[in-house]
Amino acid sequence: MISQNPMFDYQRNHRYFAQIAGGMEELGAEELSELGAKHIRPAYRGIYFEADKATLYRVNYCSRLIARVLAPLCSFQCHSDRYLYQRALEINWPVFFTGDYSFAVSANVSHSKISHSQYAALRLKDAIVDRFKTAHRRRPNIDRIEPNIRLNLYIENNWATISLDTSGESLHRRGYRKASVEAPMQETLAAVIIRLSDWDGSRPLYDPMCGSGTLLSEALMHHSHIPSGYLRGRFGFELLPDFDANLWGQVKREENQKMRPLPLGVISGSDVSRTDVEAATTNLAFLPYGKQIELKVAPFQEIDDLGDRVIVCNPPHGIRLGNPDDTRDLYRVFGDYLKHRCKGSTAYVYFGDRKTIGYIGLRPSWKKPFSNGGLDGRLAKFEIY
Repeated sequence: MISQNPMFDYQRNHRYFAQIAGGMEELGAEELSELGAKHIRPAYRGIYFEADKATLYRVNYCSRLIARVLAPLCSFQCHSDRYLYQRALEINWPVFFTGDYSFAVSANVSHSKISHSQYAALRLKDAIVDRFKTAHRRRPNIDRIEPNIRLNLYIENNWATISLDTSGESLHRRGYRKASVEAPMQETLAAVIIRLSDWDGSRPLYDPMCGSGTLLSEALMHHSHIPSGYLRGRFGFELLPDFDANLWGQVKREENQKMRPLPLGVISGSDVSRTDVEAATTNLAFLPYGKQIELKVAPFQEIDDLGDRVIVCNPPHGIRLGNPDDTRDLYRVFGDYLKHRCKGSTAYVYFGDRKTIGYIGLRPSWKKPFSNGGLDGRLAKFEIY
């Protein structure tokens, strides 16, 4: 029998699951705590946590590290695709969206009798479509690129969880990247670098190889307390049946009121490529106070002094340089530059290929593994005395 008045799992226990890149789990747990989440438990590439409605909205609007927040609708033992279909058919999907909406399903399957994630996703899609056809004689469309609603199916050891994506699209899509360059750094990784730098604005921050300005944009959002979702038009939680529009407006206003101006000279950057600097200028202009960031076209070797600063950068390597053999020379020259012209500074350098760390010729204070676009990279801290 199909339930007409469902009480979904997230409504009963207020528990959610945040997806996050591998290696960022502990940092993400710290951020969730700062945003008001409770009973936080990191897992592999994710974090379980509890939150009231206001905290759920705040996490989606303000988190800089998390990719998505899933709201579990139901969980059950699942040993066959027919049972998956039947349980999914019982969910009252019209409380979330109408036949005019589009949807997409992502699925992940591990150590279960249903062994193919695409087939599992297909059976969930079939159940949703059939539920609409039976009740409303009209089926919603499937849109994998820009759906109105995103759903997630996770099956591990024959235990299935169907969730609604409260973020909508990935939270790393801040909305400021209108112009891009080859192999840009992902926004969440840039936010991790700024967070690990402990930069508080007391010293200027500089990126001598700024590319399209992702590190500079994340530094600006951090310093000026700009919510990571400030430029986003909508979130998936707005489709939850218990969505509170007034509370969401209140949370948004409270976070926006925390924003503060950026003084000139606090954040600046440069790049040898005029195209990259133009892209960075375009992107920064979409953010509040973005025009306060000073940019120039110049190779780092021509900058006289970058002493007593926090330096952040993602040097090009391999394909980005056009010739992989040029990587060693660039890193060696940059290491010499840090040593001789950046006295008193602290540099946080992301190496897209961990094997290239030795090319720079400096001993790092620490190294931390983080991936970017599938690359097994390392973030290294260098203290220049």
